[in-house]
Amino acid sequence: MRALKRNKVKFYYAPFVERQRSDKGYGFISIYGDAVAVMGNISPATGTTSVEQFGNNVDYDKVIVLDNPNTPIDENSILFLEIAPEKNTDGDYIYDYIVKKVARSLNSVSIAVSKVNVS
Repeated sequence: MRALKRNKVKFYYAPFVERQRSDKGYGFISIYGDAVAVMGNISPATGTTSVEQFGNNVDYDKVIVLDNPNTPIDENSILFLEIAPEKNTDGDYIYDYIVKKVARSLNSVSIAVSKVNVS
């Protein structure tokens, strides 16, 4: 029921590619691939019925449910739920959510996400 077409909204994710040493001398930077559009059901806020799904120690803001369990979103991906994918002047993505935990089942995948401030 959570994957009904009318409940799905478009959002984007960018998959993690690699970690590189920064040329500016401040450690390492994460490199992400091109942003990919996905359709899924995004919860309005956290709920007590989903807590057991990810464990009791995972702190998250929303849950995304996708009807394709093979979607390559993982704990290293970045998400664009409330903003469109764009990059800053350094060429790094400006994103608004990160993946906290992924729970795959036979027919769907649930993704716990948390809001972040990246500029």
